[in-house]
Amino acid sequence: MMTNKEIYRKTLTFSLHRLLFDFLAIVLLSGLCIGGYVLMDKTTDKGLIGLLVGLVIGLIAVYFVTRYVSYTYKAGQIAMMTKGITEGRLPDNTLAEGKAIVRKRFGTVAGFFIATRIIRGIFSQLGRGLTSLGGAVGGDTGRSVGSAISSAIQVVVAYLCDCCLGWVFYRESEKTTKATCEGAVLFFRHGKTLAKNLGRVFGLGILSFLVIGGAFFGMFFAIFSALPPTVFEALANEMHQIALNESTKNPQIFQTLSDPKVMLIAAAVLAAVILWSLLHSVFVRPFVLVGVLRNYIQSGIDDVPTEESFNMLDGKSDKFRKLHKEAA
Repeated sequence: MMTNKEIYRKTLTFSLHRLLFDFLAIVLLSGLCIGGYVLMDKTTDKGLIGLLVGLVIGLIAVYFVTRYVSYTYKAGQIAMMTKGITEGRLPDNTLAEGKAIVRKRFGTVAGFFIATRIIRGIFSQLGRGLTSLGGAVGGDTGRSVGSAISSAIQVVVAYLCDCCLGWVFYRESEKTTKATCEGAVLFFRHGKTLAKNLGRVFGLGILSFLVIGGAFFGMFFAIFSALPPTVFEALANEMHQIALNESTKNPQIFQTLSDPKVMLIAAAVLAAVILWSLLHSVFVRPFVLVGVLRNYIQSGIDDVPTEESFNMLDGKSDKFRKLHKEAA
C-alpha cells in the first residue's frame, strides 16, 4: 500500500509540467497587457484601455492553453493517483502511463471535457439550490448566507469533480457514462464520510493563502514601489476619469483606486493572488486531493452504487437524469 505522500511524490511530475505551461501562459498574458498599455498610452494616451484589450486577448489565449494542455496533465495525474490508491503501486514513467490512460478512457481531450462538464453540472446544482433556498426563507440576508455557503460548496465541488473523475478511471470496465453516474451517487450516499475531508480542504487552503500569498504580496509590493511613480499615477488618473463617468457602475470602487498608493497596493494584491492560485493548484491542491480521493474511492469500493441507487438522483438533477438515460 502506498502512502499519500508517496503517491503525491510519484505524481508530482504532472504538476511540474502543468506549472511550465501555466508559467508560459502568464508570461503571454503579462506581455499582452504590458504591450497593450504601452501602445495605447503612446498613441492615444489611453493606456488603461490598451491594458484591458491586452488582458482580454491574453485571457482567451490562456484559456486555450489551460484547457487543452494543462488540464490533460491534470487528468493524467488523477488517473495515476487512482492507480496508486487502488493498486498500491505506480510505474516508473507515471507521465507516459497517465497520458496513455487518459487517451484510452476518453479517446480525445474533448471527451474528457464533456465528462468533467457533466460532473461539475451535477454537483453545482446543489450549490444553486442552497442559494435559492436561502433567498426564499430569509430574503436578502438569507440569499447572502446561501450565496456564502454556495461559494464554499464550489470549492468542495471542484474536489468532488476530481474524485468522480478518479472513480471513472477506476471503473475502467464500465461505460464512462455509467461510471460517472456511480461517482455522483457516491457523494450523496457517503456525504458524512467525505465531509471529514473539509477541514483538510479549507485548512490547508487558508494556510497556503496566508503563507504563499502573503510572501508574494510583499515581493510585488517591493517591486512595484521601485517603479517610477508616474506608472501608478497614470493608472490612478484613468480610474478617476472612469469614476466621473455617469454610466459607470459602482463608481466608488474606481474612485478608491484613483489614489496612486491604493492602486499600487491593489496591483500587488492582484499579482500575488494570481501567483498564489497558480502555485496552490499545482503543488498544494494535489497533496490535499490524494487524501480526499482515497476516502472517496474506498467508500465506493466498499459499497458500489447500483442501478437502484441512481433513481434517487434522477429527481434532483436534470443533468444526472439525462446521463442516467445515456448510461442505460
